[in-house]
Parts: sequence; C-alpha cells; structure tokens
Amino acid sequence: MKLKDKSIYSVIRLFLKGILSFIFLVPNNPAFSQVGGEETFEFLGLIPSARIAAVGGKMLPVRDNDLNLVFGNPALLNAAMDKQFSFSHVKYYADIDFGHVGFASRLGEGQTMLFGVHYMGYGDFTERDVTGVEIGRIKASEYSFNVSYARDILDSSFSVGATLKTIYSNFADYKSFGMAADVGLNYYFHKSLLDLSLVVKNFGYQLKGYREGEKERLPLDLQFGISKRLSKAPFRFSLVLHQLQNGDITYKDPAKDGKLDPLTGEPVEVKITTGDKILRHVVFGTELLLSKNFHIRAGYNFQRRKELSVETKKSTIGLSYGLGLRLSRFHFSYGRAAYHLAGPSNHFTISTYFNGPGPERKKSRNSKSEKRYK
Repeated sequence: MKLKDKSIYSVIRLFLKGILSFIFLVPNNPAFSQVGGEETFEFLGLIPSARIAAVGGKMLPVRDNDLNLVFGNPALLNAAMDKQFSFSHVKYYADIDFGHVGFASRLGEGQTMLFGVHYMGYGDFTERDVTGVEIGRIKASEYSFNVSYARDILDSSFSVGATLKTIYSNFADYKSFGMAADVGLNYYFHKSLLDLSLVVKNFGYQLKGYREGEKERLPLDLQFGISKRLSKAPFRFSLVLHQLQNGDITYKDPAKDGKLDPLTGEPVEVKITTGDKILRHVVFGTELLLSKNFHIRAGYNFQRRKELSVETKKSTIGLSYGLGLRLSRFHFSYGRAAYHLAGPSNHFTISTYFNGPGPERKKSRNSKSEKRYK
C-alpha cells in the first residue's frame, strides 16, 4: 500500500484533524493561556542538537539519517541511523550546560530503537547555614533517560514513533521524579520532496514533587511541521508551529501593567494584535545544501524575538544560524542562537557510525525511499 503524491492535500487535512482532535480532547488542557514558568522539568524544552538550534530550536521535520532529529520527533527515527552514535553539548549561561547522548540500533524490517540521555547541569552553589556561614558546596542537575522506537508504514513513506522518558531532578535536598512521552507521526512525499510532521511532546506526569503533596505540570507542547526541499536548487525550507494546544502564548510583562503615559497621565494599554499572537507560534528555518558534506543553516523564532529582545536594541534576538560538516565517518554541526543581549548559546554536535556503513545503509543509497539521505 502506498499513497501517491497527488493525495498530499488529503494527508495535510488528516494531520490538521489530528491537531484539532488533540486540542479538544486532552483532559485539563490549559488552552488559551500564556506559557512559561508554569511547569516543572522545563529543561525538556531545550533541544541540544546544533542542527535544530540553527533552524529555530523546535524541530526539523526532515526524514534523513541525522540521529539528532529524533529529539524533535521520534517518528524520524529510521534504519539509516543504525549503529549511529551522537553527542551534543551546549555551554549555556553562567555555569549552566546541557546536552544529549544517543545511540540507535535497527531491530528489524522498518523498526529502529534509540537509547539516550538528556542532561542539564546548573553548576555548583555555596551552601550556608542560617547564620550565613559556609558549610559546603551543593550541585543542581536534571536528567531524562530516553528510549525511542519508530516503525515505518506504507513503504517507508509514513512512520510513527514514540519516546519514553524517565525524569530525575535534583536541587540539593529537593528531588523530583517523573515520566513523560513524545508521540510523533511523519509522512514523506517522495516526488514532492515534502515532509509533514506532527508530534506531542512531554505528555506525562510528575510522580514525586519537590514538596510533599505538591505536583506540577510538565511542559506539554503540540507541534506541527512541514519542510520542502527544492528539486532544482540546493535549498530546504521548513515551518514549525509550536504550542498549538494553547491559543494565546503571549507573555504579559507585569512591569508594564499600570504604566502611565508621561504626557496625558493615562494608563498605557499594551496592545497585542491577533497577527502577533499567531506569529508567536511560528518558527522558520532554511538549509543551504551546498554538497553532501557541507550545509549552511538559519532560522527565525518569532516568540523568542518578541519576548527576549530589548525594546531599545533588538539586535539579532530570535535569529539563529549554523553549519554542518562531514569529514570521513564523522559529522560535525555547529549552531548559534541569539536569546538576549547578554549573549547567544553555542551548540556543538558530533555523530558517527560504529563499524562503518552497515548493510542497511549501503542498500538504502540505491533505494527510492532513501535517496535523500545525506
């Protein structure tokens, strides 16, 4: 069974119906409210992959052999990643850093698994007693131990995948445990060089709160992505919509509430247009595929631009860029994302195959469904 490219609009309608069904059927869905600072395990929303960071920081709906894309959508896991190992690391602000380690293995025809660890360290802190006397050093860190599984359907055009996450958080004497899952779909139109992705991220529960009897929500995120590679030009464009389970994700700055106009003395009303609210869900990305060994990437995140830039000097906040370079069996990626005038984040990723290209990848180079692999 195989759908033809002429059914592209039918598949898009099916994906959109899935999005609407999720929005209206998920229990206790906090729809139409701003997000940020209201959930626990927020580190799950930080994607270490240099490639994803370079195109906006959410996901990249592309089915190729990059293991790091699975972190954005588990349905992108496939047999061409068999025996691939990947490591990503980000030196964040102050002493904070985070990253991801992953290894993929093919199980059988159209089935692949990935084992990974997502970590975040907040550095060392001075511990003091009630009188202010230093009594030692303490650390703060968070971990997510992940197992991903994906299966190909419809002659590898359509794939489904899921990631199960076991989460542990440690802030000195305060500890927390939780379980979460990512569930994703991806459909690739071979003739159109078009990908459609739908993923629900961090759907789960805090099993043990930091305080007895207190539980917090996880950073749920419903995302829809589309990417298109041009057939006669070395470009790929992507568009990702995030936080689709929330209608309004604008941040209302409390410092501006009640602010008075210096001329009239009247309260200043901060107006946010409908177009602004819509665009905060949007992330644009592009890749310049100069060769199979060298790529240049760039992205734009509207929400990041609106909420983290300084009014008097917006600079390049919200913009991101990076590159990918393949040398022999190693693939290096770098991504740089501007969050604030205080400085950008620098993402580094290295991946390689153990034991060289396996039989499945050698075969895939000549197959119709895998021609697009790098």
